[in-house]
Amino acid sequence: MLRTMRVMRLQQPGLPLVETEVPIPRPQAGQLLLRIEACGVCRTDLHVCDGELPQARYPIVPGHEIVARVAECGPGTAHFTAGQRVGVPWLGWTCGRCRYCLAGQENLCDAARFTGCNIDGGYGEYCVADARFCFPLPESPDAATLAPLLCAGLIGYRALRFAPGAQSVGIYGFGAAAHIVAQVLRQDGREFFAFTRAGDEASQGFARKLGAAWAGASDATLPVELDAALIFAPAGELVPAALRRLRKGGVVVCAGIHMSDIPSFPYADLWGERQIRSVANLTRADGNDFLTRVAAQPIEISATPFALADANAALASLRAGALQGAAVLIP
Repeated sequence: MLRTMRVMRLQQPGLPLVETEVPIPRPQAGQLLLRIEACGVCRTDLHVCDGELPQARYPIVPGHEIVARVAECGPGTAHFTAGQRVGVPWLGWTCGRCRYCLAGQENLCDAARFTGCNIDGGYGEYCVADARFCFPLPESPDAATLAPLLCAGLIGYRALRFAPGAQSVGIYGFGAAAHIVAQVLRQDGREFFAFTRAGDEASQGFARKLGAAWAGASDATLPVELDAALIFAPAGELVPAALRRLRKGGVVVCAGIHMSDIPSFPYADLWGERQIRSVANLTRADGNDFLTRVAAQPIEISATPFALADANAALASLRAGALQGAAVLIP
């Protein structure tokens, strides 16, 4: 087996990632050594690169939408086998003992550690991961198709769970997560309305292709009231705008890990039992439920592949809004 591997490492916030050769790690008890097949590029990676997440450590290898093969099993991981395909999500470790973990809210664990944030992630050829937080994956479809499901898909799915019964759903920021949750909504026979940056006709056209009942700029007039709004864009000013489009009893779900400050708004916009809530991370139950659903009702993933060495270009394309769907690194 090779002794070293290539990774794209972020030395400190604000700098480009640097291609580096490092020793291949050895799995400790409860860990798997994984040979990476693909790693999705997520907007959260931009927040890590920009220093916007206080829990991040540096230097770090980003990436938390990992599709990989088990290369070596550490002690205590007998339920996995060499060569098995697995997925690694954002939530990489929890204590298992705190009030949140014991209540089924492991996504809120104060001691949680996160893949590609304070655990080296998938922008490389190998990584190690806690076996408890690895999901078994099928042999098909291809790795680039599966990778975006592991964060964009999971976060969108968790966000949608906070809008039960919503029949008209607004989606703000039509990127990787949105193009997945839009298909879930259509499969369930629910309407969605896509809000994008002004003049982003490509994203609006992409949303219509996926079945949007309406697509337009975030400040455009909408012909209906929404039951719920899912906000994936990290722009706090969208929250009051979405709130004003809700029917009474509706909910705005903020689905990003980072967002600019939410400006003040009149209480009248919130009154009528409207709600604003956030989504924090994910749980393993979310992952198991969503992956089971996707196996039965496949999602069509739009993924643009990039070579590992082109990780900076992939991040730049994501930042510029130049992609429809997801970007995926292929080692």
